[in-house]
Amino acid sequence: MPKRSEEMLTDVWTSLMLVWITCVPYTSMTPISSQSKSLQTGSTALLRGLVEGQRILSRAKRGWVWNQMFVLEEFSGPDPILVGRLHTDLDVGSTPIKYVLAGEGAGTIFAINEITGDIHAMKRLDREEKAEYTLTAQVTNRDTDQPLEPPSEFIIKVQDINDNPPQFVEGPYRASVPETSQVGTSVTRVTATDADDPVYGNSAKLVYSILEGQPYFSIDPNTAIIKIALHGMDREMREEYLVVIQAKDMGGHMGGLSGTTTVTVTLTDVNDNPPKFSKSLYEFVIPEDLAIGQPGGKVKANDRDIGENAKSTYNIIDGDERDVFEITTDAQTQEGILRLKKPLNFETKKSYTLKVEAANIRFDPNSGAPFKDTATVKIAVEDSDEPPVFSKPTFVLQVDENAPINTVVGTVTARDPDVTGSLVRYFIDRHTDLERQFNVNVDDGKITLAKPLDRETDMWHNITVTATEIRNHSQISRATVAIRVLDINDNAPEFATEYEAFLCENGKPGQVIQTVSAVDKDDPIQGHYFEYRLIPEMLNNPNFTIKNNGDNSISVLAKHDTFRRQKQEMYFLPIIVTDNGNPPMSSTNTLTIRVCGCSREGIVQSCNVEAYVLPIGLSMGALIAILACIILLLVIVVLFVTLRRHKNKPLIIKDDEDVRENIIRYDDEGGGEEDTEAFDIATLQNPDGINGYLPRKDIKPDLQFMPRQSSGPNGVDVDEFINVRLHEADNDPTAPPYDSIQIYGYEGRGSIAGSLSSLETASSDSDQNYDYLREWGPRFRRLGELYSVGESDKET
Repeated sequence: MPKRSEEMLTDVWTSLMLVWITCVPYTSMTPISSQSKSLQTGSTALLRGLVEGQRILSRAKRGWVWNQMFVLEEFSGPDPILVGRLHTDLDVGSTPIKYVLAGEGAGTIFAINEITGDIHAMKRLDREEKAEYTLTAQVTNRDTDQPLEPPSEFIIKVQDINDNPPQFVEGPYRASVPETSQVGTSVTRVTATDADDPVYGNSAKLVYSILEGQPYFSIDPNTAIIKIALHGMDREMREEYLVVIQAKDMGGHMGGLSGTTTVTVTLTDVNDNPPKFSKSLYEFVIPEDLAIGQPGGKVKANDRDIGENAKSTYNIIDGDERDVFEITTDAQTQEGILRLKKPLNFETKKSYTLKVEAANIRFDPNSGAPFKDTATVKIAVEDSDEPPVFSKPTFVLQVDENAPINTVVGTVTARDPDVTGSLVRYFIDRHTDLERQFNVNVDDGKITLAKPLDRETDMWHNITVTATEIRNHSQISRATVAIRVLDINDNAPEFATEYEAFLCENGKPGQVIQTVSAVDKDDPIQGHYFEYRLIPEMLNNPNFTIKNNGDNSISVLAKHDTFRRQKQEMYFLPIIVTDNGNPPMSSTNTLTIRVCGCSREGIVQSCNVEAYVLPIGLSMGALIAILACIILLLVIVVLFVTLRRHKNKPLIIKDDEDVRENIIRYDDEGGGEEDTEAFDIATLQNPDGINGYLPRKDIKPDLQFMPRQSSGPNGVDVDEFINVRLHEADNDPTAPPYDSIQIYGYEGRGSIAGSLSSLETASSDSDQNYDYLREWGPRFRRLGELYSVGESDKET
């Protein structure tokens, strides 16, 4: 293309752009770049056609044109509100087009006119619920519903109005600040929120102010920090404040919405008050018999502070005899309790004056304030009726044993400490003198003996004496009286134990037989010293003598070596023992001496006379073992004989219990084994018999001789059976001499006569009467009973 032609195209393009910009409405939201691109594309095609001299039949690419898409919230009119209008350059009147709306709220919240493209809001909108909606617009052919342009997306924004007041979500608030804080001290911070749009207008711009709580507090209008506004706020004057805070939007201007909250501010305590006694003088009356540690009075210093700042301690800082009293602090009531440290005595001191101080436990030393207070306490001692007082808490007395009755042991004294001075009576607590060995004079307190005392039984006696006022028997005092029983020489010495001495026959003259010592129940002050001697009749004892060892013991010696057990086995040596008491006591004790046989080394082996006649070398233990063996053998023999006798005793069986048919026992004797005329059994044979054992009824069975039973086959010979029984009878030492055995019931198998016993016959045609069998005597009694029973059965 020539250069001139390109310059012409450029001029035409510039002119068309100016015309298009002029024709586009002011509210168009189509991006300029997009519109320029579209126009440039269409115009380029148009110009190209014009230059080439051809008629342009194809249309240019369309571009969207619509109004500003904003809608106010909370709009409520009679008709739907127009939001905006959609328009395309395809809408030239020649083509039937239709506008279609889709996306958020399409058809429900927003509706579009299909022909004009006007969009209306059908419902009331709330920006706080949803601030914007994204929708899609598209142009279609009204007749064919074919899209003419691709869909285009746009946004409808909900414009905010000031319809939400500020709100304090975290309210109401509670805060605390120390009392006497400086002005400007921060107390707390409150926060309000506004649901309106913070970037659009002043709907969400808040300003804070105080409605109630001035002039004590102030608030920063922007930061909402509450501060102290008054100097010297005192908790003791007022502890709690209620502050009302307001938050207003629209920057606080008129027409804005507001919200309020409350802030409860509590002043915390600081120790700015000292303790203070309610009065400067306290007076108490305390009885003189008040027990140690018991409270005698209470004082109280009040403190306007609370908690740890109000706690105080009490001390006695001045006064007479401060060591008599002490003061302690009650942790619950914060009172000072006056207690007694020493007993009071009205007769000695009747009043006390003390100075008491109360001081705070916690205080600020830099404050310079005296956090303490003092008060005066006057105590008057009240006289009480006190019990008698013994001159000593414990009395120690002594008396000789065996002293006569009514002997004065000692005296106890007590007095009434009261000014009136009542008389006193004395008594013995009989729980401490169960045997009633002492008495006391009720008027003067003298203790006397009621029974003689024995030191060897009880050396000490502890009793309790009571003193009681005559005027008031309830006033009782007690004192312990320990009475020591003094020893007198009233017990003779005696041997320390029952001695039994042994003397060897082969001993030498002068050998020590036994060392003897004595004991004495008495307890002299100088100690024991015993004197030993033989009785006068034994002074010239030819056998024994004694020697003093110098340690309160003696040794008994033998005078010769001719002691023999056969001559004299035992000697008795009386010895007199005398103590050194005043007067001296003595007793005669006898020492028993046995003569014994000893070994060469002098070891005692035997002291009995019978042992002397035993063989040499045979000790007593061996003799006892031999005798024990003999006795054991005798016991075994006796037991063996006894068992044999019991074993040979026959077992007696009553005749009326023996009902066997095959063996009949007679009491007569036969002619011995050679007598074969009584019954010939050689030809008897029982094919069905058994070669077994038939128990005998005429002797007691013996297990060791009892043969085993065994069954044999049929056809056993009776002769062999009899021989076996005879052999057993010959070898049985316990069997009696029965020489003849008659056995019936063994017959041959083919006997024509059959059984000869009528007992095995089931029935009989005979009318024979067997009553005559009863007249044959006791030998046939059993047989008669059997036949009689048979007759009765037959009749039945």
